[in-house]
Amino acid sequence: MPLSFAEQPILNSPYAYPARHWELEGGVPTDRLVESRRRAEYITPVPSDRREQQQAAMAVGAAAYSTAGQEYEYAAVNINLIRDRVNAWRSLPNPNDWSVTAETRRLLQHWRSYDFPHQRPFFCQVEAAETVIWLTEVAGLLPPGGGQPRNNELRGLRNRLAGANAAANPELFRLALKLATGAGKTTVMAMLIAWQTVNAVRYPLRRRFTRGFLVVTPGLTIRDRLRALLPNDPGNYYATRQLVPRDMLPTMQQARVVITNYHALRRRERGELAAGGLELLQGRTGPALDTQESEPQMLRRVMPELLRMQNVLVINDEGHHCYRRRPEAESAERPLDSDERTEAEENNEQARVWISGLEAVQRHIGALGVLDLSATPFFLRGSGYHEGALFPWTVCDFSLMDAIEAGIVKIPRLPIDDNAVAAARPVYRELWPHVRGALPRAGRRRTAQPGRAALDPLSLPPQLVSALEALYGGYQKTFADWQEAGIESPPVFIVVCQNTAISQLIYEYIAGFQRPAADDGGEETKFLGRFGLLRNYDENGRLRASPRTLLIDSQQLEAAGALPEGFRAAAQSVLDDFLRERTQRTGHRAAAEQLSDAEILREMMNTVGQPGRLGAGVRCVVSVSMLTEGWDANTVTHILGVRAFGTQLLCEQVVGRALRRQSYELNESGLFDVEYADVLGVPFDFAESSGQPKPAAPAATLRVQALSPEGDHCEIRFPRVMAYRVELPDERISARFDQSSELALTIELVGPTITENQGIIGAGTQLTVARLAETRP
Repeated sequence: MPLSFAEQPILNSPYAYPARHWELEGGVPTDRLVESRRRAEYITPVPSDRREQQQAAMAVGAAAYSTAGQEYEYAAVNINLIRDRVNAWRSLPNPNDWSVTAETRRLLQHWRSYDFPHQRPFFCQVEAAETVIWLTEVAGLLPPGGGQPRNNELRGLRNRLAGANAAANPELFRLALKLATGAGKTTVMAMLIAWQTVNAVRYPLRRRFTRGFLVVTPGLTIRDRLRALLPNDPGNYYATRQLVPRDMLPTMQQARVVITNYHALRRRERGELAAGGLELLQGRTGPALDTQESEPQMLRRVMPELLRMQNVLVINDEGHHCYRRRPEAESAERPLDSDERTEAEENNEQARVWISGLEAVQRHIGALGVLDLSATPFFLRGSGYHEGALFPWTVCDFSLMDAIEAGIVKIPRLPIDDNAVAAARPVYRELWPHVRGALPRAGRRRTAQPGRAALDPLSLPPQLVSALEALYGGYQKTFADWQEAGIESPPVFIVVCQNTAISQLIYEYIAGFQRPAADDGGEETKFLGRFGLLRNYDENGRLRASPRTLLIDSQQLEAAGALPEGFRAAAQSVLDDFLRERTQRTGHRAAAEQLSDAEILREMMNTVGQPGRLGAGVRCVVSVSMLTEGWDANTVTHILGVRAFGTQLLCEQVVGRALRRQSYELNESGLFDVEYADVLGVPFDFAESSGQPKPAAPAATLRVQALSPEGDHCEIRFPRVMAYRVELPDERISARFDQSSELALTIELVGPTITENQGIIGAGTQLTVARLAETRP
């Protein structure tokens, strides 16, 4: 029987409002719930191996602070104040005292008390929407300059938020909502769009409301998943999840919602000219030609529906990818090595394109404000700020620890012990340092690299093989349990890799591969895949028409013939449904029918775990771009990390891929049953602090000693050993080695064979390689 959340008294209902606040102890914020004892310290993403190298810096828009932890304290002041005021405002018994419009009042009552037939909004989702509503309609802080705060406390809050934005985003006014992965950010977006739209239609002259919305995402995967925000989409949340009363649904059709990925905000070239032709037009002495489209042209291409709007509300999904890099002269970062610098340059270029596009929206259309929704609204490496410092314009915080305690997400279980006695910490807690030397750096070359032997899928490092075997053993048990429970979709096993070369090798080891004979007369190579439940070949060696394991990375998406032969014929009925849905969405059947392999692979990835869709049968995903694409599915139960993890921010992002719950059905107690996700290779810490704890006085000690003479009869005496002598027998033993000699597979050679996984709460599990007993003599 799974342990029910109703049987764990320290957990809260996901639908109940917990009275909570942030306490600042020694400069380190800790989260407390009133009805429970102290929890863990706030998780601050700081590089685990360089914590002592953090430099002092000026906090954004505030006074100087010496550590990233104190920098966070600056944002915690705003979070504390807003949370206290929203709690007091929420508890007002008379709705006429809420100081909001009649439409807002009705929506709030609907979200709080309507008897939803299916899943009702979680308290954290309602709290996030309430926070923005309070800041806009009650405190008068949004749009900036649109209202005059009533007292000095609110004026101080406005000045702190304005100062933080002026220092980091001079042309924009941003508010960040921190919601743990799996807490339902899309639902919060829909609630905010509904609130703004019904008020904008009813009060068209009020500047604080708009019916134009620009939703920006980091990748195509998230963009496709956010179709539920479109009022005319068949699966829109306003109707399917009843987020607005039925009589308000026609009003929602007046909303104009544009969903785009940040890449579309890049100014494109207006013509296709070769370098020589461009030089010819420019001439030897002529000025440089501006061949890029202008900002108005870019906006006309990306968001033509919003051009006539006076103000639009911008919503950034995964908003931590959007920032303006701090000048070098003010940078608070430590020096970066070459690999870190490469990653930082990629982050900064992505962030530059994103925020430059939003600044163009502000200049030419006007932005009511920018709402950043993210589970990790922290500054990234290379931003010039403390890596892992919380955005100082954060106004609402629902952390991963909150989500775990409330039962809204799965409980991640990580290695806490294994049978590798020589290791200082469990080997599979961070796998990368043990295998990086035997894995390729980049590219998909199978030839030997300088200082490294050629690597093929059947020659993976033994520690990596053991980790795969151990995690697959746990997957087998979960697969059998799901089948017994009658769950239609299979559990999903994901592997997050460092580069495309490693992802290709692990994919072929798991799913199998087939290579034709070489030109010099060699034999054909065929490997059916190591794991029976995940291989893409059947028992007769034929490639399955519907793959069980997917390889998703940039090279695979660009490769021709990425889909197995016969896939389109085998999945024709599901493809027809997808074509009909795409035609309804785009209005152009001819364009919808031109499906490339990459588009089908993306749709398979987007629909993993969804019955009747292209990804329904997928059991394993091997990927490099999973984090930047923002992919997740509610059927993920096992994660293996085969990459470098520099910060807890990255660790939380990877673990977050498995946190979305498989079931949201309530048990007899009105709570969720517990669900787990097993994670290997990701050095994620549930509780980590970047601040300095206060020194504590040593605990009192009790001296234990023998009592004489009354205790002399209990004395134990040991002989005083002067030396040891070893006598060897006369017989001599000789060794004879031949083909029957065996190699002992030690822990040092193959890695741990028994790993204990445990979450912050709940039941633990043991991952072993016992299944190898069936294959080894």
